[in-house]
Amino acid sequence: MTNGTMRLGAFFYATGHHVAGWRHPSSEADGGITLERYVGWAKRAEAAKFDLIFLEDGTGIRDADLRSSERTARSTHFEPVTLLSALAAVTSRIGLVATTSTSFNEPYNVARRFASLDHLSGGRAGWNLVTSATDLEAANFGNDTIARHADRYERAEEFVDVVLGLWNTWDDDAVVIDKASGQFSKPDGFRPLDHKGKHFEVRGPLNLSRTPQGQPVLVQAGSSGPGKDLAARTAEIVFTANQTLEEAVDFTRDLKGRMARFGRQPDDLKVMPGLFPVVGRSESEAREKFEELQALIDPVVGLALLSRMVGHDLSGHDPDGPVPELPESEGLKSRQQLMLDLARREGLSLRRLYLRIAGARGHSQIVGTPAQIVDEMEARFRAGGADGFNIMPPTLPGGLDDFIELVLPELRRRGLFRTEYEGTTLRSHLGSRPPGGHGPAR
Repeated sequence: MTNGTMRLGAFFYATGHHVAGWRHPSSEADGGITLERYVGWAKRAEAAKFDLIFLEDGTGIRDADLRSSERTARSTHFEPVTLLSALAAVTSRIGLVATTSTSFNEPYNVARRFASLDHLSGGRAGWNLVTSATDLEAANFGNDTIARHADRYERAEEFVDVVLGLWNTWDDDAVVIDKASGQFSKPDGFRPLDHKGKHFEVRGPLNLSRTPQGQPVLVQAGSSGPGKDLAARTAEIVFTANQTLEEAVDFTRDLKGRMARFGRQPDDLKVMPGLFPVVGRSESEAREKFEELQALIDPVVGLALLSRMVGHDLSGHDPDGPVPELPESEGLKSRQQLMLDLARREGLSLRRLYLRIAGARGHSQIVGTPAQIVDEMEARFRAGGADGFNIMPPTLPGGLDDFIELVLPELRRRGLFRTEYEGTTLRSHLGSRPPGGHGPAR
């Protein structure tokens, strides 16, 4: 825990996190392709003192059956670093975290992109490192299938080392800008990287000087064994999905227990699981809001979502039959296991399972009053199962407005969330230090 208060992210998923959210009156259905919508949401989140805005991404449409993509707003949305660069100009304190895959990018481009965002925003950038997980994404880059899970993480391990190395090819005080002497940067203030590894050869240095917060904040979203090892070594935030308090505590204990091997302290990493809140002034009002959304789910879209989560096409199965036995996916391994465990624990058919995950996609889902939602958040926070939460509004802006108006006052009443920003950079909001001594703590 940091200063006894939670960290909160505002996870903007185009028109909202519920798979049918774009159809609801409280959603701006053109949000994924309209900058002004994002500007409005970002200003709301910053006024509410959220730590960060979080954007997911994928390298292509991830539904094999385009019939389902035609019936969802998620088939069109901005590239996230481009979008956050625009939002940096209209915000001043809130962190800006974008997802970029190590599978279909090169380290030099990623290092430069996020260093640029950190400079443009005055030290508010974060990179959510993921590996791509679907054959459909691979097909956009000349490959028939996605690489094996172990191979993707092997590449990711080297990828992040190269990015960190490039960010640190410049000294903090390298830029002097002395017009009289003609010296723009001090002698030997930056240097080549000369990395030669299995996957990459990168000369360097980066053609951009040290960033305002030393280096962008590293975020990681994997929850498999290799994902947790990578996070323990490099991440300052981990975005994860846990269904129960026990699972959350075990995950956090396991993850932070790995950090000592890399010379890091547990508080250098903030675990921020996803939270999908449907809030009402009464429990019945919250239930009514949720059922309105559930009634809008297209069965084709629901089954396609579930297929993505388990890494196998389920369209040939009886939706009212049991979840079939499935081989281990090479895609989202931890999410597939979470789905299967949930189905078995609650005895769910395919249809009931996709209805169950249509909002939160396996993340924690709470439908209730502000007090009920904060009770759950506080229980996880106090038990050591979370350092904060990545808030996943069901609709945008309606779900975000509900959380700000109804839940934040209850969090603040209990002393669990800030009333003002303590600093100006994302890392200062988190109270963390860069991993491995890469750059100064800011």
